[in-house]
Amino acid sequence: MIFNKETIAKHNEQEFSKHKKKLDFISADIDNVNVVIEKLKAFQIAIPSWALGTGGTRFGRFSGGGEPRNLEEKMEDVGLLHQLNQSSGAISLHIPWDIPKDAKATKALAAQYGLQFDAVNSNTFQDQTNQQYSYKFGSLQHVNKATRKQAIDHNIEVIKHGIELGSKSLTVWLADGSCFPGQLNFRQAFNNTLESLQEIYAALPDDWKVFVEYKAYEPNFYSTTVADWGQSFTYVNKLGSKAYTLVDLGHHLPNANIQQIVALLLNEGKLGGFHFNDSMYGDDDLTVGSINPYKLFLIFNELVEGMDAKGMNHAKDLGWMIDASHNVKDPLEDLLQSVEAIMNAYAQALLVDTNALKAAQEVNDVVLAQEIIQKAYRTDTKSLVAEARIQSGGALQPLQLFRTEKVREQLIKERGEKTVATGL
Repeated sequence: MIFNKETIAKHNEQEFSKHKKKLDFISADIDNVNVVIEKLKAFQIAIPSWALGTGGTRFGRFSGGGEPRNLEEKMEDVGLLHQLNQSSGAISLHIPWDIPKDAKATKALAAQYGLQFDAVNSNTFQDQTNQQYSYKFGSLQHVNKATRKQAIDHNIEVIKHGIELGSKSLTVWLADGSCFPGQLNFRQAFNNTLESLQEIYAALPDDWKVFVEYKAYEPNFYSTTVADWGQSFTYVNKLGSKAYTLVDLGHHLPNANIQQIVALLLNEGKLGGFHFNDSMYGDDDLTVGSINPYKLFLIFNELVEGMDAKGMNHAKDLGWMIDASHNVKDPLEDLLQSVEAIMNAYAQALLVDTNALKAAQEVNDVVLAQEIIQKAYRTDTKSLVAEARIQSGGALQPLQLFRTEKVREQLIKERGEKTVATGL
């Protein structure tokens, strides 16, 4: 389903007086409030096609009903989210889960919803029907050259689908690794993976990027072939100028200083983008900002400072995507919450007095530096984010409107109670 403009306008009219009071209050303390709002309006976060259904775990999955049954319905759901928040203007496809039957028709449908295609994602972490060689013991790292070739060919196929849709980047995440000591030769695994990535890199169009994602563990628990940002950084440096490291917030060992990681990758010109989520223990794929919103803000603080130092465009020069999927929430409500958390963390980072912070750092005034950072974090930026939404044609309170209009109930009525999103 898609909202008509009158429904959103009526909702905004009912909420506007309360919003205006909050906006006027915060605007009185911000010299460049219009600049901040314009940056918020430009900032878009891609929605992955696999996050539109109930995710579950390896132990079980509990469908919420009304899940998208095909690519077209997934695009409809992302279009609905974007209509509500005006910050979800891109969809990221996972191949082979989301192979378009007709690329031209798919692009036309995306245009109707105001969507673009973000990075396309390959899948060599599971075997597909009629696949000749298994990825049980790895894909791009595999000791069998034919298995590696199969994985390389799949990634090249994904690039071709992306070209047809107007995407400009490929994300490679590998489950490759080992579960037991002695299972594989680390150096051979690295070299095999590098050679495979080099063949994929050679197939990239000139205006494309490849993002090499890393993960400390799972599904392999003794080693992973791209285990951390340093290993990804090594690969992308060897590949060339179109290769970048992708940071998934859940793909780190506990207490990792992700904000320092992104600062260093930015400094070296090798930060490609983000997969946003939150976690309590590991790769929990929880709602963005639900566990540690302060860390999310600190990451954005480093991003804003580093991108500004390099003259980068906040909205376009890095890839921004949510990567979360779990069992107990309505997936569309969860995505609305995640986008809101990202936008608020970004807004707070835009409010940091960078000149004052730099001056405090220059004289080692630790207390003042902390005060400057925390002043921005403690600022309630929800009205700024809401103002950016309303100026762009979205809803002042997206989640409230989603529930008031009983969107999930309508989707269940249209699609059924027992539907299961493809690819899950």
